[in-house]
Amino acid sequence: MRTLTLLTAAHLVHLAFTSPTSSGPASDADSVTTTTFTTTIHTGVPVLVYATESVCPRSAPLDAPVPSQAALPPPQDWCIGEIFCPGELLQTINVAHLFSDPKTFVDRPTLKSYLDVLADFYALKLRYPHLTEADLVDFVNANFRGEGQELEGLTLHGLNPHPPFVDNVSDPLVRAFSLEVNGFWTQLAREENVTAVQGGLCPVESTFIPLKHPFVIPGGRFREQYYWDSYWIIQGLLQSGLYDTVNDTLQNFMSELECFGFIPNGGRTYYLNRSQPPLFIHMLYDYVTTTNDNSILERALPLAEVELAWWQTHRSVQVTSPFTNKTYSVARFAVHNTAPRPESYLTDYQTVHDPALPIPLTTEQAAEVYSELASGAETGWDYSGRFEAIPAYGSAGLRSLNVRNTIPVDLNSILYKAHLLLADLYDPANMSAISSHQSAAAELREAILDLHWDADKLAFYDFNLTSNSRNSVFSMATFYPIWCGIIPSEVLESEDKAFGHFAAINMVMERYNGTMPATFLDWTGQQWDAPDAWPPHQYIILQALRALPSNITSSPAPSPPPGSSSYALVPAGQLNMSEADLPSQPILGTSRNASATGPGADISAMDGTVVNGGRAREGEGWADKLQRELANRYYTSVFCSWHATGGTLPGLLDRLPDEQLVLTNSINNTGNMFEKFSILDVDLSGYGGEYTVQAGFGWTNGVLLWVAATYGDVLVAPECPPLSILVSPLVVSAEADVVDDKDWRGMAGMVLVFLLGIVGQAFFF
Repeated sequence: MRTLTLLTAAHLVHLAFTSPTSSGPASDADSVTTTTFTTTIHTGVPVLVYATESVCPRSAPLDAPVPSQAALPPPQDWCIGEIFCPGELLQTINVAHLFSDPKTFVDRPTLKSYLDVLADFYALKLRYPHLTEADLVDFVNANFRGEGQELEGLTLHGLNPHPPFVDNVSDPLVRAFSLEVNGFWTQLAREENVTAVQGGLCPVESTFIPLKHPFVIPGGRFREQYYWDSYWIIQGLLQSGLYDTVNDTLQNFMSELECFGFIPNGGRTYYLNRSQPPLFIHMLYDYVTTTNDNSILERALPLAEVELAWWQTHRSVQVTSPFTNKTYSVARFAVHNTAPRPESYLTDYQTVHDPALPIPLTTEQAAEVYSELASGAETGWDYSGRFEAIPAYGSAGLRSLNVRNTIPVDLNSILYKAHLLLADLYDPANMSAISSHQSAAAELREAILDLHWDADKLAFYDFNLTSNSRNSVFSMATFYPIWCGIIPSEVLESEDKAFGHFAAINMVMERYNGTMPATFLDWTGQQWDAPDAWPPHQYIILQALRALPSNITSSPAPSPPPGSSSYALVPAGQLNMSEADLPSQPILGTSRNASATGPGADISAMDGTVVNGGRAREGEGWADKLQRELANRYYTSVFCSWHATGGTLPGLLDRLPDEQLVLTNSINNTGNMFEKFSILDVDLSGYGGEYTVQAGFGWTNGVLLWVAATYGDVLVAPECPPLSILVSPLVVSAEADVVDDKDWRGMAGMVLVFLLGIVGQAFFF
């Protein structure tokens, strides 16, 4: 009976998002899962490439028995269907490790009805009491299409090959690369493949949430529309003049609000237990103020209220401040989930059932870990030592995730701004709605300044319900409040303190080769920690700097005391780590690290600016200086890693020779736009976490176009280090004769990202 109910729900989901369409039966060609094929969109931009992963055991020969498995987790009320939800079929496929990425399987629509697929699976088990890996390979090949085939590419109508903003970009190379990235939207545009989703007369089972309108995907394994990614995608689409595509994206989100009452993490049914940072109202406001299209508000305003009500009802708690004894309603990330996430099933399963555990987790403890893992995914920072009770390497740290007991400063800042933006979108005559949202914003502002702001350290920190105090991990979340318009009085009253809040930005520009890491924790192995830097954070920091009034930003940046590095300018205790404990910066082209302390640590500083920081201007205030440097450094990170993987601009930028490109496995590649970058080398993508670094990439493109439009007059041609340094010996401390653990892990990651990741990303769409 439960199966029929879930199937009915899946059918209703489809009807809610699509108008009736007839289609023929699926063709046999759709069942091919081991062939790479290409589709050309005639827009003058690079070819779209779709690739499917071969079904092949990753850790055993074909005649090996399928590994034994732990007891099944309980059924999940939020999950639709029996094939792609936690259960016997999904767990068996995952423990066999047929795919390098667990998401691959749950993104494969069936070739048959769900009843036929289940019948084949249970018949297989009856026929072969001791299943082999080959049995499962045959089962998958006979019952499932290639991943992502519910979607197809489309031509983006209205794409301007020369958007107006590029006329303000001074440097010819920067201008040419901006135009190249402007054309990449066509590679990421998708719409529903109706035939694959509906399956003709015999409906197929799929995790795809059908959407009426086209959208832009992030890229790589992220084959569907995603929630918070779309905010930065939209920033770029607006610069490209693709207003209809922005409208389509918002319409899809509104359909999800109508159907589910919230916006899920992404466009798959396995995301229906969680959301992501709530930026829908921010996107809506940017669209309306850019286009003056107020017609969208008739549908959007009631649904914006639904969005905020969901966060208030399902994600808010009452917290009494230990500092003022005042009680506030604040939001957190908290997902009810007691099983592995379907798209990361094997990863979560292995985190809980790690054979290295001295004592296995109880059923209750396992359920808690699964809930924390899903909650960590809802943060968008999956994963970071920021949310670990005890930041540690790998799954050991993830088992100490404490997301649900964390009040995140970034989430509450986003909600604060959402209330203000929504109030601004209402007709002035609707004073009741305006006043209600202004009042809610004021209450959140007071809570953020009380719970999260440390006036001594001049930074915002998450609040910990477990300890009833602020956490001490310094992260890029500290810049969200000012981005959203919450500027503490200490910052407004003192230029020195205003600089102190941003002093870590200055330190990174002078100390490292790349941009700002999510945190300075470089021993967790998680992708939202050092040495990884993420495009959204660079955008948020730049916007926060732009939000400061000129009277506290006009003086030159201070210099460190004699014998000290830029670390000395960071307020005491703000980073919660000594200078020597910061990530080590290799001296590119050598086998040494920069000095861990003192002036020698600032290896990027030179002549009043920094390497890849643009041209210093006379009379420049410190905030303008940091914006110029960070904007140039971000542009450099994107450009150099793209060039290092085969990118070229005819007439302006030669393709690297094969003897260079072989170092990045990119001889047959045309340049990758990565999702994240390394602070240690602008030629590198980021690395670490539960999946291989992805290319595409929606928010990278969006932030780059916004940076070009906003800082085009101060951007200069990037200087990329020679690729030969990628095969240098292990980085050795300049002050010791041995390589410490941190150095081994850092260099191993730098090498692995190329040896293991880049080849697969040549086929990233």
